[in-house]
Amino acid sequence: MQKGYFKINRVAGFVVVALCVAIAHGRAAENNPEFSAWIAGVKLEASERGISTGTLDQAFTDLEPIPRVIELDRQQPEFTQTFSRYLRAVVTDARVTNGRAMMQQHAKLLAFLEWEYGVPGRFLVAFWGLESNYGVLKGEFPVVGALATLSFDGRRGAMFRRELFDALTILDRRHITVGEMKGSWAGAMGHTQFMPSNFLAHAVDQDGNERIDLWNSVPDALGSAANYLRILDWKFGFTWGREIWLPDEFDIGLVSVETVPKENKLPLSRWAVLGVKQVGGHALPHADILASLVMPEGSEGPAFLVYDNYNVILEWNRSTFYAIAVGHLADRLVGAGQLSAPSSTDEPLTRAEAIGLQQGLIALGFLSDDADGIVGSRTRRAIRSFQSANSLVADGYADRSVAAAIVRTSGVDPNPEH
Repeated sequence: MQKGYFKINRVAGFVVVALCVAIAHGRAAENNPEFSAWIAGVKLEASERGISTGTLDQAFTDLEPIPRVIELDRQQPEFTQTFSRYLRAVVTDARVTNGRAMMQQHAKLLAFLEWEYGVPGRFLVAFWGLESNYGVLKGEFPVVGALATLSFDGRRGAMFRRELFDALTILDRRHITVGEMKGSWAGAMGHTQFMPSNFLAHAVDQDGNERIDLWNSVPDALGSAANYLRILDWKFGFTWGREIWLPDEFDIGLVSVETVPKENKLPLSRWAVLGVKQVGGHALPHADILASLVMPEGSEGPAFLVYDNYNVILEWNRSTFYAIAVGHLADRLVGAGQLSAPSSTDEPLTRAEAIGLQQGLIALGFLSDDADGIVGSRTRRAIRSFQSANSLVADGYADRSVAAAIVRTSGVDPNPEH
């Protein structure tokens, strides 16, 4: 009956709650009445979803937007770095050393998790290392405040609004307190940086204390990661992929330019016939598995054959750089060396340069999207089409030389603001 009352009188209820919030928050409401009214609507909807009044009062007391969260949302690293720079930053000698120490310290736990979920410990520790540097960098942003800021901002408002309600559900179930619920600027939480939706769907009480604590319990954090990867269909007994050597005169058109590689997925035996070898010149393994070819820095950089488990890593974080870094760190943790390909010292394209490249592709008819400065799969496909049409190496890679060629050929102004 009361639920129906809320539905019938939603507008009236919204106004009453907004007034209450304004009185309770005084100065915050005066400084940002739009945000305060928006919070009132969130509280009303959360109440209808069954979140308790006590949880809502604790979560939203003195809540205000966090400007730094918006700044960080506009500066995501893969779009402002080259692969070599990214890999040097996240797979460091210190992270390898500390990861090996974590594997020793938690050897029994990792062995049990591999038995229970089918995910090798080295991969769990690699995710842990990249996500929070083994718990050192779990994030200091209040999760409710960060998610409220991103939802109110509106760029991806619907997604972050859902995550906000999930965070409130976690609080309402008393897995963690409001004060302890800290995370990244995007609301990712704990040792393994789960978003609230993943927490509710996949997190497990691995230590058996009847609450799930990804912030303070390593068993809960790594058990939850293992459970999530199992659900994503991690293939037990197979690795993620490997760095490889390509023969001279190799058909670079076989390289995948999709973030999730779909093109030219071939059996390992077929890649072997094409002359692909393991680093050091050894033959590829005799395994019944399909593989795609990925070259994150174009034809002059390292080359990788990647398998189904690479795509599972991409389900965790849809980033080519991230997926290769997880796999490479997992290999380093069990004794593999650094990549054999030389590390590039090229400067990344600036956002303005990436926009100019895209404008050129649009003018030439190779790209139909807006020029947003983000070089994703569609832009890489367009670059490859331009390269093929102009007798260039068709690797789909956006470096300064191809950007300059596209701008020159299209005749667009590379600096329209000037």
